[in-house]
Parts: sequence; C-alpha cells; structure tokens
Amino acid sequence: MMTQLTVNLAERSYPIFIGVDLLKQTEQLLLPYIGGRQLMIVTNERIAPLYLELLVAALSATGQVQQIDTLILPDGESYKNLATLNEIFTALLEKKHHRSTTLLALGGGVIGDLTGFAAATYQRGVAFIQMPTSLLAQVDSSVGGKTGVNHLLGKNMMGAFYQPASVVIDLMMLQTLPKRELAAGLAEVIKYGLIYDQGFFEWIESSVDALLALDRNCLMQAVQRACEIKATIVASDERESGLRAILNFGHTFGHAIEGAMGYGTYLHGEAVAIGMCLATQLSIKQYGLAPEWLARLTALLKKIGLPTTAPKSMSMDHWLQWMQIDKKNLDKKLRLVLLKSCGRATVTDSFEGVYLHEVLAAASS
Repeated sequence: MMTQLTVNLAERSYPIFIGVDLLKQTEQLLLPYIGGRQLMIVTNERIAPLYLELLVAALSATGQVQQIDTLILPDGESYKNLATLNEIFTALLEKKHHRSTTLLALGGGVIGDLTGFAAATYQRGVAFIQMPTSLLAQVDSSVGGKTGVNHLLGKNMMGAFYQPASVVIDLMMLQTLPKRELAAGLAEVIKYGLIYDQGFFEWIESSVDALLALDRNCLMQAVQRACEIKATIVASDERESGLRAILNFGHTFGHAIEGAMGYGTYLHGEAVAIGMCLATQLSIKQYGLAPEWLARLTALLKKIGLPTTAPKSMSMDHWLQWMQIDKKNLDKKLRLVLLKSCGRATVTDSFEGVYLHEVLAAASS
C-alpha cells in the first residue's frame, strides 16, 4: 500500500512516498537519497523510543551507510530556536560530518524545520530527508522546503527555502500519535479544501469519523490529496512570491495566538483552526462569502475537538502587534489570505480595516 508523488522543481525535484509500513522498506526508499557514507538522524525524546532503534537497525543492515549518528532533542515548539539549532551543528562537528553527509529528520514539524534549516546551512548546504511522524508534518511542513526557527518576536522569522532529497510518509506512525496532535493535523488537511478544493472539504466532512478512527484508506486519501495540492502549489511558486501564500490561510491569526500566548501553549494546528474561523469571518464581511461556510467549518472543527474561538486574554493591541510580524506583509501593509468562495483563496492587503477590527473585537470580547 504505497503511492508516489513528485514535487516538480527542475533539478530540485523530489519524490514523496506515502504508504503503510514504509519503515521496513529502507533499502528502496532511503538509500537512494542518502548523499554519501555519513548519516545524522535527528529526532526528539518522544519519537526516539518508538522508531529510532528500528530505523538505525534497518539502515545498518544494508551495510551501505558507513557512519550513522543520532541526535535526540527535547520535544516541543518552545525548542524550535537558534539554541537547539546550534545543538545540531555541534553534533555534526563533533562527529566530523563533512559536505557529503545527509541529515534525516525523524519527527514532527519542529524536528523537520530544525533539521532542514541545519541542512541548508551546515557547510553551506548538505542533503536531507524528511520522515514526518505527525499528521501535520505529513500533509504540510515536510513538503515544500520551508525550514526555520522561531524568535521571541515572531514565528519562523529565521530560515531558508531548502528542498529535501525525498519525503517518506509512513501512515503507521500515526497509530502512536496523541489524539490532540491528530486533531491539530486535521486542521491543516481542512485548510487545503477551503483554499483549493471544495470537493475535498466536503469529503473531509463526510469522512471525519473514519479519519479520527485512523482508517487506513481514508488516511491515505487525505494525506495523498493534501500532498498533491501542496506539491502543485509549490511547483508553481517555490519561494512564495504569489500563489503559495494561500497556504497560509488562517496562519496570520494563528501565529499571533502562538506568539502572544507563548509557543507550545497552543499546538500549531489548534491556533490555525481558530485563525481559519477568524479569516472566514473576515471573508464573509469582505467578499460576501456565504455564512454557511463558517457554520460548516466551525461544526467540523468542533467535531474533531479543535478550538474555534480565540483566547479572550488577547487584546486588540496584542492582535495587531503580532499580526504585523508576518512574512507576507509588504511595505508595512498587513496581507491576509481570505476566501472568495470555498476552494478559491486570495492574498490581499485591500481588505477594509474596519472589518478586521470588528472581527478582532468580537474575538476579544
């Protein structure tokens, strides 16, 4: 049970393998993408006991990787920073990894972003492979080459566009995913339907119970379609100069929540769920989006167990302060991703300011 997609970026193109028990297919799926005889596997303290020993044993059994080193980092968004990034550099230097080494990210979005940024900058760039273990990472952060770390003043403010050599998505890893993190990942899955494919959104509505029950066929469909959409968008706009920015639907609001409340208080997908509700409210005011889409989105998020209302402790000043620290902004103008209809998103700085204030005032009251 496996399918293969391709992110088409000329000489930087790479495959996405999606399937079940892919950890057992190391020789076919990983070895061709390991650049040399050295490998550093970066993971965290929660994932390591589950999969690290199995992965190292599978790679060692092939006899084709001479040096396999591992680094186990603390778990959580609060560790996605320059200090943790430096731990990766230190481990690479202490183990004498050279330019032909490969880094393998075994974990969720935090591990993937950290490892990718390290790969982009260690000795001016080495190969890396993404093996995402969370649903959110599988459908979003592992695909597209965005890497980076957070700063106290803003999320993902330091980083690089740096594509992986391959992405290996093993759906079996979702069996050990906490329910809260599964729900957070589904927020990103829903996002793809809202911004690009109304039929996909409607399929999620009808399949949500099966997805929550980890039905393999439904998970396969959800992950594959989300990755197809992202691969298509990334292939047309690798560095987010246009279309790719629609992938940030709900994220400007969500990142503000994460920053204001402290990284890790809300999971990324939880903050994005709230952000999508706020962006949909603004879309109704700005573009006349049918209110039914807000009702349907809210009902779906609640069924999954995701939050739909913002923390009341966030004042208008909090919102505006954090939303101004956003990579989409140009010439000090706030740019937001809004919906003209379900499946049709746009990036704009021409929304009515009074509408934004009404939405934020309601969120804070």
